[in-house]
Amino acid sequence: MKTTLPSMDRRGFFRISALAGGGFMLGAWNAVAAEEAATFSPSAFIRITPEGLVTILSKNPEVGQGIKTSLPMIIAEELEVPWEKVTVEQAPVNEKDFGRQVAGGSMSTPTNYDKHRKLGAVARTMLVQAAANEWSVSPGECEAIAGEVVHKTSGKRLSYGALASAAAKLPVPDEKTVTLKKVEDFKLLGKRIGGVDNPKIVTGQPLFGIDQKHPGMKYAAYVRCPVFTGKVKEANLDEIRKLPGIADAFVLEGSEDHYGLLPGIAIIANDTWSAFKAKNALKVTWDADERESFAAHSSKAAEVLKGKAANEIRKSGNPELPDDGKTVEGTYHYPHLSHANLEPQNCTAVFKDGALEMWAPTQNPGSGIDGIAKALKLSKDKITVHMTRIGGGFGRRLMGDFMVECAAIAQKLEGTPVKVTWTRDQDLAHDYYRPGGWHRFRGRLDDSGKIDTWADHFVTFGLNNEDRPGNGADLGGDEFPSRFVPNLLLEKTVFASNTPLGYWRAPGSCALAWAIQGFVDEMAHVAKKDPLAFRLELLGDDREVPPSGGRGQPYNATRMKGVLKLVAEKSGWGEKLEAGRGRGIAFHFSHLGYVAVVADVSVSKAGKLKVNKLSAAADVGPIMNLSGAENQVQGSMIDGLSAAWFQEILVEKGAVQQSNFHEYPLITIKDAPPVEVHFAKSDYPPTGLGEPALPPVAPAICNAIFAATGKRIRTLPLAKQDLSWS
Repeated sequence: MKTTLPSMDRRGFFRISALAGGGFMLGAWNAVAAEEAATFSPSAFIRITPEGLVTILSKNPEVGQGIKTSLPMIIAEELEVPWEKVTVEQAPVNEKDFGRQVAGGSMSTPTNYDKHRKLGAVARTMLVQAAANEWSVSPGECEAIAGEVVHKTSGKRLSYGALASAAAKLPVPDEKTVTLKKVEDFKLLGKRIGGVDNPKIVTGQPLFGIDQKHPGMKYAAYVRCPVFTGKVKEANLDEIRKLPGIADAFVLEGSEDHYGLLPGIAIIANDTWSAFKAKNALKVTWDADERESFAAHSSKAAEVLKGKAANEIRKSGNPELPDDGKTVEGTYHYPHLSHANLEPQNCTAVFKDGALEMWAPTQNPGSGIDGIAKALKLSKDKITVHMTRIGGGFGRRLMGDFMVECAAIAQKLEGTPVKVTWTRDQDLAHDYYRPGGWHRFRGRLDDSGKIDTWADHFVTFGLNNEDRPGNGADLGGDEFPSRFVPNLLLEKTVFASNTPLGYWRAPGSCALAWAIQGFVDEMAHVAKKDPLAFRLELLGDDREVPPSGGRGQPYNATRMKGVLKLVAEKSGWGEKLEAGRGRGIAFHFSHLGYVAVVADVSVSKAGKLKVNKLSAAADVGPIMNLSGAENQVQGSMIDGLSAAWFQEILVEKGAVQQSNFHEYPLITIKDAPPVEVHFAKSDYPPTGLGEPALPPVAPAICNAIFAATGKRIRTLPLAKQDLSWS
């Protein structure tokens, strides 16, 4: 339960903290004094005890991106404390005290970097002041070094533990008055640091949602209609209740809200296996709309792309394309994708005395609480969510449907803890899918071989049968090469759809980059120019291009050209290769990061593909944790390769056709290439790294296949394409 402290001034807060905890607790301070610019109200970001124990809390969900390690590293750097002396804890869910707690959009680092530096610097400043007071000297005569404060002249020193109680009595200085370290003086940031949970992970200790156990806990399976939003008409519940190990089975009515409680049947059992066996024995008659068909959408797209788009996104210059044989055309198509998390959806909860307590592997606990409050008609202050470590998210666990299911079941089982676990087939059948789409590109070159005109008719999907693009299914007016070509036309047509759509890794960009960079490569070929040289020429002079209309993100051509040149140098671009082997290049700006990728592939004459190597260059500002940064780039690139090569989700008669990994394969070691990562030295603010390196991978591979075989790939996945050549 969260305890709310009475209102008090800053000195009072820290005095109470010292008396209650015997130590020094520092959190965000903006609610303490209005003139201070930080975002958070007082909380225990930092705890230092008189015994010298230093604890730093990590505020955001840990989904494998390493944020539980890297965010505390930022505080520890400015606090000037050796990393081996730091204990990291997962912060509780409390957005009033910690600010927004979410893992999505690669935003944890850029939105918290400055704030966390100030948290550490303010704490360090107070410790130095406490030491100066003890020695009756000026703080300027003292220096924090490796968890101690040293008097420069006399050499006297006091540990942070020895100073903790005294520091707790000091007022918190205005964050604007503290001095941050110079980047060149960093001792921790930029180094290779292992994940704080690594020892527990490799020894199998219970960290994840699926590991949760509580006394007297029941185990549940929840069965939805295979067709999205279908409702239960009748089911053999009496038979199910008589099965061994089954405690109960009942219908939850739910609604047609894709993000709320969807209709289904809950099976309550004494163990997970009994629940799964009963699920397989369930016989249900569903009331469902089976009209949704990806094949029908594909046929419709083929016709729509021949005509005028429904909506204009952006028009600049004079993008007329006369039928004179000089227009280059190409239509690209990519399918829906599932997130396919290693850890299937699960959640544990207990409902007691009108309040809900939950343990959830959620990327977005605040949104989950909102969904539970709405579905169960509960006040939010009656809902407590504990974040567990997450076995893969990639955007799937931004949605809280599995939390709402568990909450509704727990409410029915008043006083009894219950864990809901999905099977793999449920995970594939009830995802929020990366939207598929189609692009009809047309373009022209000027007399010098540069792109003069670019037109893109984009066909995408709406959500809940609406004609507005679903999550991750839109195309912005500033999407490259917008702002870089004189004549441009971007249009879209949205198909109404009942397929739930969601944010996949690098939403939007994960698909757009493949299509756009593929057609850029086609234009380079028509221009008879080297693909690297063509791209550098397209980016133009070194400059930062502002967003149109003053909103959105500027595009730094200098930084993108820099990573293109870096990856070309490191990958051996331009070397002569044997027949059947080729290199392709692509770049993309997303999530504030600039990334270029070179793929080296070989294709046998029979069409067997081998990816020999992937090379990436990234300009993402200063690196927090080099080990974690390389891990994120390598992982996202392998993820992008896996999706482009093998994966698609098809919907027919309203239901997903793929049931498990034999029909939705993930890449395995035998097909995974070496991945080489290079980071450009950059003074720009840091970005996140879970997503920016993924988008350029698929186009680089397809462009490499063209270089090796002369075959242009315009449809994914690659496994379904004929790559044979002669």
